[in-house]
Amino acid sequence: MGLFSKEGTFKVLFFGFVMGIIFWGGFNTAMEATNQESFCISCHEMENNVYQEYTETIHYSNRTGVRATCPDCHVPKEWIHKIIRKIQASNEIYHKLLGTIDTREKFEAERLNLATHEWARMLSTDSRECRNCHDFDSMDFDKQESRSANRHEEAIDNGWTCIECHKGIAHELPAGYDPADDTPGGDQ
Repeated sequence: MGLFSKEGTFKVLFFGFVMGIIFWGGFNTAMEATNQESFCISCHEMENNVYQEYTETIHYSNRTGVRATCPDCHVPKEWIHKIIRKIQASNEIYHKLLGTIDTREKFEAERLNLATHEWARMLSTDSRECRNCHDFDSMDFDKQESRSANRHEEAIDNGWTCIECHKGIAHELPAGYDPADDTPGGDQ
């Protein structure tokens, strides 16, 4: 009746299985808790800065009542991409502890750097999070204003991605950002 008997092996495997379920359940619960808008704005840096701007945009309030929350735009839905993004976001905890942007002045001083980093991330993923809701194949260009329809068709023809044209769609553009330095399809 030792550890390596059939009964002992069964107990170890069963214990491992139960512990695996508990670990996985806890891990998923933590992942979901950190994937809520309430978690995102639990830091005063986010609540007092970018969240306030977002509440004034069409992504927050619109005629259809469909709201894109912080995780909708900043966290991938697919599991492996979500894990990678969460690991990258651990850097934000480090800077929270350092107080890197704990005042409005510090935030504004870092804003262009933060935005540039996020734009580069979105560019590298072909605006994956945007495409969860906005897909060229689902767009009816006849129902869009002609300027928008023309630009979307141009984007398709040139292989541009959402963030190349839509910087500042949910947050204010940072001081020091010059759109002339930024052309769709060019280096960001």
